Amino acid sequence: MDEKNKKKILVVDDEITVCKSIRQAILSDDYEVDMALSGEEALKKDEDKQYDLIVTDLMMPGITGMDLLKSLKKKKPETNIIMITGYPTIKTAVESIKIGAFDYIPKPFTPAELRSLVFRSFKKSESLEKGEEAPLEIKMPSGLHFMIGHTWLRPEENNIAFVGVVFDFLQTVGEIIYLELPKINDSLNQGELCAKIIDDEKFSYRIWSPASGRVVEINKVLGKDYSLLKKDPYKQGWLFKLDLANWEEDRKGLLLSK
Repeated sequence: MDEKNKKKILVVDDEITVCKSIRQAILSDDYEVDMALSGEEALKKDEDKQYDLIVTDLMMPGITGMDLLKSLKKKKPETNIIMITGYPTIKTAVESIKIGAFDYIPKPFTPAELRSLVFRSFKKSESLEKGEEAPLEIKMPSGLHFMIGHTWLRPEENNIAFVGVVFDFLQTVGEIIYLELPKINDSLNQGELCAKIIDDEKFSYRIWSPASGRVVEINKVLGKDYSLLKKDPYKQGWLFKLDLANWEEDRKGLLLSK
């Protein structure tokens, strides 16, 4: 690809070895990948170069990943930012989505999982640039609690809630050829893995649970027809039902559709 048309990515981590490994994982003919060893250096480099995507560690000395996210989103809201996080900071990662991060990826992760996420971020940007919108019949209905760009939750009676994938996420995925769902009685935590999708381009996408609880029912219809996820994401395309464990706390990390 011509140098002018390459997507510009900045990797930010205070450990040089981590920066190099992430850069190596996503470097390709389509991407130009630079590195920064601090939030301060990242802000300076972004002023000089204007990156299309920033991949940053959440926990860093000085300007943290969260500080960097807030600063960049204030100056340039359209910039996609992917947060790299560890298990103890999952709640903070969920909060980063609410603030405006495109997504986060918990350690440990594979190079393929990171490449899938980077690819999806650019696919989303391209859709926005072209002015593509979801058809009216699959816009998110009102009254759903949701994690931006990921999952939705609809509370029902007796502390049970339906969980599904928002259409914004599904727009950036190709034809779904495999869907991995949790098992009944599995315990899930908010912000952690609850399902996985593989598309026809062999990209693998991890889906985060919008709340904590125990899985009480799986949507068996999806096993026969994956296309329902995209055709009817807020009704027939639901993933599973969850017996909510910590709803009053979990709802603070979600938004409510109007």
